[in-house]
Parts: sequence; C-alpha cells; structure tokens
Amino acid sequence: MQLDIPYHLENFIGGNFIGPLSGNFIDNVNPATGEVYGQIPDSNAKDIDIAVKAAKKAFTAWSVLPVEKRFIILNKIAELIDENGEALALAETNDNGKPLWLSKVVDIPRASSNFRFFATGIMHFANESHQMEDKAVNYTLRQPIGIVGCISPWNLPLYLFTWKIAPALAAGNCVIAKPSEITPVTAFLLGKICKEAGLPDGVLNIIHGVGQHCGEAIVKHPDIKAISFTGSTKAGERIAGIAAPMFKKLSLELGGKNPNIIFNDCNWEKMLTETIRSSFGNQGQICLCGSRILLERTAYENFKKHFIPIAKKLTVGDPLDENSKQGALVSKVHFEKIMNCIAVAKDEGGTVLCGGHAVQLTGRCAGGYFVEPTIIEGLDQNCKTNQEEIFGPVVTIQPFDTEEEAIALANATNYGLAATIWTQDISKANRMAAKIECGIVWVNCWLVRDLRTPFGGMKNSGVGREGGWEALRFFTEAKNVCIQY
Repeated sequence: MQLDIPYHLENFIGGNFIGPLSGNFIDNVNPATGEVYGQIPDSNAKDIDIAVKAAKKAFTAWSVLPVEKRFIILNKIAELIDENGEALALAETNDNGKPLWLSKVVDIPRASSNFRFFATGIMHFANESHQMEDKAVNYTLRQPIGIVGCISPWNLPLYLFTWKIAPALAAGNCVIAKPSEITPVTAFLLGKICKEAGLPDGVLNIIHGVGQHCGEAIVKHPDIKAISFTGSTKAGERIAGIAAPMFKKLSLELGGKNPNIIFNDCNWEKMLTETIRSSFGNQGQICLCGSRILLERTAYENFKKHFIPIAKKLTVGDPLDENSKQGALVSKVHFEKIMNCIAVAKDEGGTVLCGGHAVQLTGRCAGGYFVEPTIIEGLDQNCKTNQEEIFGPVVTIQPFDTEEEAIALANATNYGLAATIWTQDISKANRMAAKIECGIVWVNCWLVRDLRTPFGGMKNSGVGREGGWEALRFFTEAKNVCIQY
C-alpha cells in the first residue's frame, strides 16, 4: 500500500479523511531542520462531536464481534505496520527528530507488537466464576466500556499511540484518539493502515489538534466514558480535575524523575553501556530515563572517569545519518526549555562535567534543535534540577554511602515512575526494590519490557496501570451475575 503524506493532514472520522470543521490548521515543523513541512487540523469540540457520533454508530456491532474476528483485524494492522516499516520510520524521524535507526529498531516494531500482543491477548482474556456452596454461583462479565478517549505524547509517537489504542479496540470499545500535535504524521498514517486492514468505519477515530481545544474536548465529552492519557504531570492534573467529577475511568501515565542507583559491585561494562542508554536514549525524551544517577561513593570517581568520555563521543547529528547517536529535540519550545534547565542548574551551583551547550550543525540541519549530552554534579537533592522533570539529554550525579541513604535519595521526589538498580548482590537488590516508591524497578538492566507486565507509576507519576491484563481490565467494566440454586 501507498502511505503518501499530504501537506495538509486530515482527521480520520467514520472511516473517512476529512479536514477540520473550522478550516484552521497548525504548522508541523521538522525539528532537525526547523522548517515547516506540513500542516495539521486544529480540531475542536465540533470535530469531537462528529467523531463520537461515528463511534456510537459503530459500537453496536464492534462490541459484540467475536474475539476471533477482532483478532484477525488487529493482527492484520500489525502485519501492515511491519510491511510499511521503512515509510513509518522515516515519517517518525522527520516528525520527532530521533535518529532514523532508532525509529526502525524501536518505535515501529513496538507499534506492531502492541497490536499483535493485544490481538492475541483478547483471545485468552477469561472471566471469573465463584461458587457459593449449596447456595449460588457468581460469574463476572467483562464488557466493553463504550467510547473511550486515548491521548498520547510526542516522545514515542506511534509506539505509545498504539499502546493505548490496541487494548481498547481488542476489548470491544470504539476509540477517539488524539496524537500529539507536535508529532502527528504516523498517527495519520495509522488511519490509512486501519482502513486497509478492514477495521470497520467509526471504530477508531483519529483527531488532530492542541490539548486546549481538542484534548480537553475529548475529556469533557459526556459520551466518552474513559480516558487513557500519557504526558506531563501538569496536563494529567488538568485532565483529572475535569474527568473525576464526571466519574470517568482514568489511566494517567505521567512524568518521572527516575533514580539510577549504582553500586561498586556491579557489572561495570554492562552498567556503563546501559546507563548511557538510560541517560540519553531518544535525547533523554523518555519518561523512563534515569535522570538522577546515584553512585556509591567508592564508585563515584571511577564512574566519572569512564562515563564522561563515552558521553562526549555520542555523535549529535542529522537524524537521517546512520552515524548519529543523538538527534534533534522535538521542538524549538522544548529546546529552549532544556537550555533554560541547564542554566538553572548552573545557577544552583551545579558543575557541568560534559555538554551543556546547544549544537549548531551545518547544511540541512542548520536550523535544527540540537543539544549536547549533559552531565552535572554538585547539586543538592532538594534543588529544582533534581526535583523537576527535565525530559532531555541532561543527567545529574550524586554520591551516597549506604543502602539506606540510596533509598532515601531515590524516594526524595514527588515522582515515582521507575528506578534502576545495579549490583551483583541480589539480596540487596530485592531489599531496595521493595522500598523504592515507584511502579517499575529494573535490576541490572534498563527498559527491558515484557508486555504482559503492569506499567505505570506512583505519586505524581500517575494513576492506574497499563499493559497485559491490566490494560484489558481498564478498558472493560466488570459486572457480577449471581444465580441462586
């Protein structure tokens, strides 16, 4: 199939591609060049109303379609994503600024895996029954909610877009989905793929626009019964404030300030390799990145001796160049935020050990938004830099003396998404994993993901869990049926 990308993207509503009712569009900028290369709909509540009507029309048939038939359609979507992987990867890189090799290796394969996993999972999603001896039997029905809203971020555009949509569709819901206005293209292309795969009209509706006009309209719509959102804690707070009084189901995957805890007894070579990834992967624009590196004091200087030279060798360059290890930040606004965060860290007394500067490229990328991988030391745990999410290629390093001090430092933020522990002492790793306040703990690895496991955070990092049965439970309503003998 042909995945042509028009200059003016359109919404995907009721199986058709249509422009915004307002006639207004938003510029789409390639962050590697700083140039406008397309426009997207600036949709509002009127567009959402039309999408909801299409979804309501489709829900009656889709909600009762046998899971075997849902499997066939969703698995076909996965196959088409794989077949068009090259085109999708290029679109992702042009939209987001990440290296093309990264889009090919991570983002697009994971998008197809999401559909394939939940297509299979719904075939094994079982109901429970409970017998009351000599009295009654209870069984649980898990039924689709109806129309649900899925709002995804710009850092892993198709990866996280499909992570929400796939389980919602598998469970029999119809979806109103909004991708980030900063990275809209692969979501637009997904509409074409779903059409080709035979997904019935109206089951998935993809609406483009900004959070204030489009996203908020999704959250406020009375016929949208559940909201799954990934993004900033501030945006999540706004969504919760709207949705909670309307008694909507909520899943919020929000920000992180994740500790990477390193003991001197770890596998040094593996730790260095993975810590480079967890610090600067996707230009540090992953909510799971270990932005606070906590080091056992006996390992502190040796870590700096080895880690800093590796970071300095990370090539910041054109995302289309296979030799580039770091691409562009996603937008000018985000670039300016990161540079301001570095300035704040210096004002707070931090010492920049590596990076700290914008990168000015030549040629095609002369107008792009590039920043050096940055390492900062000498900051107090309570300073702004160690408390607020930066979401860029910036990490801080701090020493600790005891296991208890490491735990205290790890927990000393309002966030609780993920943590990484590096040690060969498995007993110590287990003790710490139980005490760290977060939803995900990796031991001697980072970002190893089994899609069957629950995913989400504590504290200001979110509410609810995604992944595996947790996702299918979220996108269904449990109904108990009691039959007395």
